[in-house]
Amino acid sequence: MSQKQTVPVTIQGREYRIRADGDAANVQRAAELLDETMTKVRTRSGTADSVDVAVLAALNLANALTTGRGGEAARTGLEQRISDLAELVETATADSGSAAS
Repeated sequence: MSQKQTVPVTIQGREYRIRADGDAANVQRAAELLDETMTKVRTRSGTADSVDVAVLAALNLANALTTGRGGEAARTGLEQRISDLAELVETATADSGSAAS
């Protein structure tokens, strides 16, 4: 079993420290994909609320996975990215919850 490591990432101007198994580069790529998707969603929708933007970005990424855009290799990579993104969201929401307390 691989050892967990802390990977610093920046999403929408906020820095998060993500504890992750495996390759740190995968976590970085997932964070970059999420950041890019959130920026596109924010621009297109005009929505300012970060939670709404995050949910819409997650839906966009999940839709890309479920519709199979890009073939099997892309789907496998996207599944890993979505898994990494889910971990990012869990960590971010846990951080936000403790900051709000």
